Amino acid sequence: MSGRNPYDILIRPVLTEKAVRLNEKENKLVFEVAMDANKIEIRKAVEDILGDKVKVKEVRTMIVKPKQKRVGFGKPGYTKKWKKAIVRIESEEPINIAELI
Repeated sequence: MSGRNPYDILIRPVLTEKAVRLNEKENKLVFEVAMDANKIEIRKAVEDILGDKVKVKEVRTMIVKPKQKRVGFGKPGYTKKWKKAIVRIESEEPINIAELI
């Protein structure tokens, strides 16, 4: 790892309905990560933060494109561009990510 803190790489967990369903059915966790983080850094950060109880099987990343939103009286604005990581873990039961926050 490049000497960065794991909390600099994993910005926040994504807690949407789809992310919760992925956690329950397929043992996958979804995080917003730093834009310059690679898969190896993300794997190491998840294993460092969650401790010995998880082993990362697979990491997939994607860039979420900004969406146009209206601000004020119809002025166009955009949401931010961010990077999402879907991490598959080896565990018997789903991890409650809300407890870890």
